[in-house]
Amino acid sequence: MKASGSYKVGLFIPTSGTAGIWGPSCRACAELAVAELNAEGGMDGRPISLTIVNAGNDPERVALEAEALREDGMIEAVVGMHTSDVREAIADRIAGSLPYVYTPLFEGGPAGQGVFCIGETPEQQLLPGLDWLSARFRLKRWFLLGNDYIWPRASHAAVHRHFRGGDRSIVGQAYLPFGTQNFAPVLERIRRAKPDGLLLSLVGDDCIRFNRVFARSRQAGKVIRFSCAVEENTLLGIGADSTDGLFAASGYFSTLDTAANGAFRERYHTRFGERGPMLNSIGEGLYEGLYFLRALSDVTQASDWTRLGTALPVKGPRGAVFQKEGRSQMPMYLAEARGHAFKLVDQLADE
Repeated sequence: MKASGSYKVGLFIPTSGTAGIWGPSCRACAELAVAELNAEGGMDGRPISLTIVNAGNDPERVALEAEALREDGMIEAVVGMHTSDVREAIADRIAGSLPYVYTPLFEGGPAGQGVFCIGETPEQQLLPGLDWLSARFRLKRWFLLGNDYIWPRASHAAVHRHFRGGDRSIVGQAYLPFGTQNFAPVLERIRRAKPDGLLLSLVGDDCIRFNRVFARSRQAGKVIRFSCAVEENTLLGIGADSTDGLFAASGYFSTLDTAANGAFRERYHTRFGERGPMLNSIGEGLYEGLYFLRALSDVTQASDWTRLGTALPVKGPRGAVFQKEGRSQMPMYLAEARGHAFKLVDQLADE
């Protein structure tokens, strides 16, 4: 017998803090997905309802809230877009007791029982982007800069392994706490290291502030900047006069010229208007995450969803995305910042 009432999904997104800039896009894309899914019958024959939780707080505080909502029967699944340290804290608390779909780019590797990571990994996104830029601009010396938490450190470790034995070198690296305001010390380190490529694994507001300062430094115009976390909201915040020489890699850009993305943009702007929250990879991932949750429910039919043994296709704005054995397979693109917009320059992979 099916449960009555709505299918309750906890939407864990940052609405404050360094990553809070992504909150409006996250919420809008999730709400669009729910509206579409409910028009098709919802989840398990029930309409989907969202409980929005601020995942921009301290990781343990967010995890405790997830645990309390689960124990009170307020959520039956979690769909989250937040930092990896928050993901690990939530996963420790809910311990495979309900499905947990984690949507943004992440560092790769196992994420825990019942946690489905559907975003880009360094092997899919970061490393091909570094290879393309290194070849195109003859970049040999790289400086790695990130926030001080799991994703930047693990991603940069992958770069160290990738460069090992080759003709590229890492001439410096630094990790900054969330909310850093004074970038003078790290800018001096970059100046002394004399890199020709700068990998930026900074999040949200920190990424915006650093790029604004860097664009006014003596290094601007001499160093190519590359990031896997700069999307349309961040680019707008950086400002058109501070983006020369800035590149980004992602599985989705709002400028992606496909029929599927054109239809997605039309549905999005019909619902939220032309002045709605910025369309970006962060929000689009949540849209796919909710469709993934429905596909997971359809495949497992309330059996052991913690051990998905088959490829699970989800057709989204960027085309078909497959999740198999804990790894997503998706197209990957490299784009160059041109003022307030991205111009796609190459397709890195199409798995």
